[in-house]
Amino acid sequence: MVAAPSVPLGTMQAAATPARPVPATSPVVELLGVTKRFPGVLAVDHVDLALLPGEVHALLGENGAGKSTLVAMLSGLVEPDAGRIRVAGEERRIASPRAALQQGISTVFQHVMLVPTLTVLENLVLGMSWWRRPDRAELEQRLAGIRSAFGIALDLDQTTGELSLGEQQQIEIVRALLRRSRVLILDEATSMLTPQGADELGALMRRLVKSGLAVVFITHKLDEACRFGDRITVLRLGRKVGELAPEGLAAMDQAAAVEEVVGLMFGDRSIAEARAPRLRKAEGSPVLSVRGLTVTGATRLARADDVSFELRPGEILGIAGIDGNGQKQLAEALAGQRTAAAGSIVLDGRDITRAGVAERRRLGLRYLTDDRIGEGAVGGFPVATNAVLKEIGAPPFWSGGPFLLGGIERPGRIAAHARELIDRYDVRTPDEATPIGRLSGGNIQKVLLARELSGDARVVVFNKPTHGLDVQNIMASRNRIAAIADAGLAVLLISTDLEELLDVADRIAVMAAGRLTGIVANDEGARARIGALMIGRAA
Repeated sequence: MVAAPSVPLGTMQAAATPARPVPATSPVVELLGVTKRFPGVLAVDHVDLALLPGEVHALLGENGAGKSTLVAMLSGLVEPDAGRIRVAGEERRIASPRAALQQGISTVFQHVMLVPTLTVLENLVLGMSWWRRPDRAELEQRLAGIRSAFGIALDLDQTTGELSLGEQQQIEIVRALLRRSRVLILDEATSMLTPQGADELGALMRRLVKSGLAVVFITHKLDEACRFGDRITVLRLGRKVGELAPEGLAAMDQAAAVEEVVGLMFGDRSIAEARAPRLRKAEGSPVLSVRGLTVTGATRLARADDVSFELRPGEILGIAGIDGNGQKQLAEALAGQRTAAAGSIVLDGRDITRAGVAERRRLGLRYLTDDRIGEGAVGGFPVATNAVLKEIGAPPFWSGGPFLLGGIERPGRIAAHARELIDRYDVRTPDEATPIGRLSGGNIQKVLLARELSGDARVVVFNKPTHGLDVQNIMASRNRIAAIADAGLAVLLISTDLEELLDVADRIAVMAAGRLTGIVANDEGARARIGALMIGRAA
């Protein structure tokens, strides 16, 4: 039996009329020859896709392959220019998000769709019947079931904007699970999770599809697609280039499945060729010393508590852990965006604990946020402006200080600087005047990296640098991080992707409940020791 369709926008009761049963061999949702064009771009080109109840359907492809556009059509954000959508065998028009929810299609988007000034509870009940007060006791009862199945504990009274991106994504997952849906679309849902958390999500998806739900699992992690997916569809440049059916996946091991998918995505090139080698061994005096750093937060987890470590030139120190355990607070305290309540930060022998963001940047400490558009860039501003966003009013791009103080902008210098960075970092953009928000995630990341490495950088702090990127851009970003360390810079790499840290880091620290629970060398036994630290055991 297929789960009943949801009622509009999060109403907590079951629909008045249950969904018509759909045979397991018939698609619950079917896309037939759908096509979508945007100005100058053929985003989706005559794609057929069948979503079957009881099946995890993994959707793979690089940025620009058409995955997001397909999700947007299923979610009611855009309509196809050609082709048809069938729901339970009947042709339907999905012209709005409300229409998608009424058809039983729920989506957890890659970029959170929450109101930051509202509480967790208020975000969960958005769209409920406005004429009656939400039943908190009923909601808490339903959340208890989700908590026991997935281990997500939500503080219903906390302001959403105070949470990390990973915690906000968890709210999105819970909000989708609260609706009684036929199809659940998870867009990069594991990107903020540890390997244990990803396994838990995989087990949850298995329970969901066992009850008759159809799950669309969009990921850039090929091993996850092959491990969790019953069916894998690969898109390239808007076209469907291949599909691995359940019987085919069952006949091959995971390594063979990954190679098959890589062949569909990139040709016959092995993914092993793209991995960044980890060959460096840093020596010399620490360039960055952190002692007893404490940063307060709204909750016990939203803080960094008595954190100490040293970072040497040419070294990559990874920070592992479940998102929301103080990593963001640590990164922002190092960057100067948060004030330390205790402890010290020393850069090249100079105490910068009380220094501001601009001073730390001038001294060579650079920070790349995990929120590229919300915090790292201004989406509507040109690439050129974003390339000097942290140099407003400073020479050589301004003379006489900021405009409001009588300074004069030098647009020619800014444009030339941007063109140089575009060439050096291979940013794929029509020109430097293009709004940065129109670029892919990988190219936005290139612009931000180029900006931070301009001048005399000494230490670079990365906070989840490959979140939301496709496989090719993930590997390119890891190679750039390795090259930065090889050039003698010190790198602090915060990531919830353990595989990423094992690929490029020299040492890996684990954060839990705001504390640094241990640091291990990235050698043969690192994975087991990191796992022990994550669950509170000695490494």
